Amino acid sequence: MTHEATTTATAPPSAPSTSVSPTARQVWTRGRGILLALVVLLVAGIAMAALRSGDRHGRLDPRSADPYGSRAVAALLADHGVSTRVVTTLDQARAATGPDTTLLVAVPDLLTHHQQSQLHTATTASGGRTVLISPDTPSVTGLAPGVTADPAPGFDTTLAPDCSLPAARRAGTAETGDGVRYSTTVQNADSCYPSDGLPTLLRIPHTAHGGDTVLLGAPDILYNDRLDKQGNASLALQLLGSRPHLVWYLPSLTDDSTQDTGERGFFDLLPSGWLWGTLQLFIAAALAALWRARRFGPLVPEKLPVAIRASETTEGRARLYRKVNARDRAAAALRSTTRTRLAPLVGIPVTQAHTPEALLPALSGRLDTDGQTLHDLLFGPPPGDDAALVSLADRLDALEREVRRP
Repeated sequence: MTHEATTTATAPPSAPSTSVSPTARQVWTRGRGILLALVVLLVAGIAMAALRSGDRHGRLDPRSADPYGSRAVAALLADHGVSTRVVTTLDQARAATGPDTTLLVAVPDLLTHHQQSQLHTATTASGGRTVLISPDTPSVTGLAPGVTADPAPGFDTTLAPDCSLPAARRAGTAETGDGVRYSTTVQNADSCYPSDGLPTLLRIPHTAHGGDTVLLGAPDILYNDRLDKQGNASLALQLLGSRPHLVWYLPSLTDDSTQDTGERGFFDLLPSGWLWGTLQLFIAAALAALWRARRFGPLVPEKLPVAIRASETTEGRARLYRKVNARDRAAAALRSTTRTRLAPLVGIPVTQAHTPEALLPALSGRLDTDGQTLHDLLFGPPPGDDAALVSLADRLDALEREVRRP
């Protein structure tokens, strides 16, 4: 770095400066890949939602003729003299329970803990039957105490009864394995259709008031397009037709018929698969960041595509020093360069140029200046302002000219 370039760096603020802020074009170039990926994900999500929006419309609804509806079951029950009534609120479901009624809860996991407690109290005292469709961990605790859910489905979807429950033995094989499996500590419980050792159909008797609770791990036997497979129809009719009245409860998130003191948060309403998927994405992103940030070895020097004059490099560095008020760094660079050039002139090795004990005595022998003045000039503290930095540069130039003078 030359003293003239540093003098330029300490010129008044009116001198032009180089902007280091990214331009709008640079920001767009850097971020367009991420933005494009987000747009693709958004479009793909909307497309998948649109394509699948009608797949499960009216799912487990006895009024729906869609493949995943249950209108066919309701029609078969009607032929056998069983009436079916659809309710959508908890108050209606509780009021409809009785010894001559079967209450089917289509999506029990939508119920909050407070709603589950109220429904369990009403059903256990009714003397009727309660059928829970695919209850998972959030709901088995409140609706079927003593039962534990295992959300991992087995490998086989069509299973044999392998139990003494008359309804299951008469139905034979049925498609109950594509869902939740259960285990229980309740005595006299009927465990049917085992998959990998755990039942997919569980019947819990109510010893106090009569009646029972049936947990069905998979809803396939109630679907319109699966009813004619295996013994699905027979099993469905026997489970739902043991009483003359069937109340089909379709829980809804908009049900405000009861004052719920245990409202579920947003994350409680998300399926567990979404939460696990999000966690896996975060882990993959962290691993990708570690992979991209890994150093593969020492830096390799590379030739610049164009030749840059030393004066331009010096001037650019000086402007950066001025922008951050780095007078200490600028002064240290000036003094170090001056000492490096003076050392050979006074017979001192360059390796000792930055040692005051070696350089200052040699300079004092060539000049009339005392050693303390030379020490302050070459090894002194950094200047306090720009004017002092300019003065230091001028004094260093004068010292070097005086040493070079024959």
